[in-house]
Amino acid sequence: MSSPVISFAEGDALVDWIGLTEALVSGHQLSRANIADNFLQDGDDTLLTRSAWIKGLGLATKSLTIFPNNTHHATPTINGVFSLFSDQNGVLEATIDCHLVTKLKTASDSLLAALSLARGDSKIILIVGAGAVANSLLEAFGVGFPAARFEIWNRTAERAIKLANQFPHTTAVHNLRQAVTRADIILTATAAARPIIRGEWLRRGQHLNLIGSYRADLREADDEALQTASIYTDSLDTTISHIGEFNIPLQSGAIALNDILADFYSLDKFRRKNDDEITVFKNGGGAHLDLMTARYLLNRWEASA
Repeated sequence: MSSPVISFAEGDALVDWIGLTEALVSGHQLSRANIADNFLQDGDDTLLTRSAWIKGLGLATKSLTIFPNNTHHATPTINGVFSLFSDQNGVLEATIDCHLVTKLKTASDSLLAALSLARGDSKIILIVGAGAVANSLLEAFGVGFPAARFEIWNRTAERAIKLANQFPHTTAVHNLRQAVTRADIILTATAAARPIIRGEWLRRGQHLNLIGSYRADLREADDEALQTASIYTDSLDTTISHIGEFNIPLQSGAIALNDILADFYSLDKFRRKNDDEITVFKNGGGAHLDLMTARYLLNRWEASA
């Protein structure tokens, strides 16, 4: 019997965002994932291969090409393949649209953190960046924080306006500093090479969720933002040496390794100390999160068959 091929549209229709965050919690209660990441770069272009093995859940491999300049000739900037295997016999169990896995993993990863680290009475959510990730964040956080309204900032204002017009209770904003100061939750989804969020803009009680800047030479928040906050991440294994958000300030001495309080394997430590605390979460992703997401999708697909 051949394994299913789950398309983007078919899988997307099956998703319950809260259910997916619960699947991530369950996945982190299993043994720690064995993961491997491999980056190859040629200028701005990247080949990213991520693999994971979790006993009791399966094996997964995702290979992505990221070519930012494809925007100049109407070709997708991200392309790739995703495969889910059984950890019992190594048989291919499903091929799932890799864009769907990435979309769901990325947004649910940040939503899970925010549900624990952001104030429950958060009313304004700022999304910095108006690309594909911003779209999925609007979907996920609209479910997780149904009473909140959204603001979107983008370097190109027209893109922020276009995206805001597609969602209710959402507006485009033009002054980033004012928007950051006003927001209760700040979600950054950019490929910034230099920090665009400054610690001097932050105020007590905010939650800063850093999602973009995925390479060792990229970062979205400056040293002061990290130094004034309680810091968390999804995986110490995929962020410490891989991503500039941590790698750069760790090497300079701006922060120390023990300033990063916990990752998802210690979810019991993901909690606010008080309403005035500033919390920062770095979404580093990782193939183990892709694997958890893919297993959730396959389970949903089989239940709907």
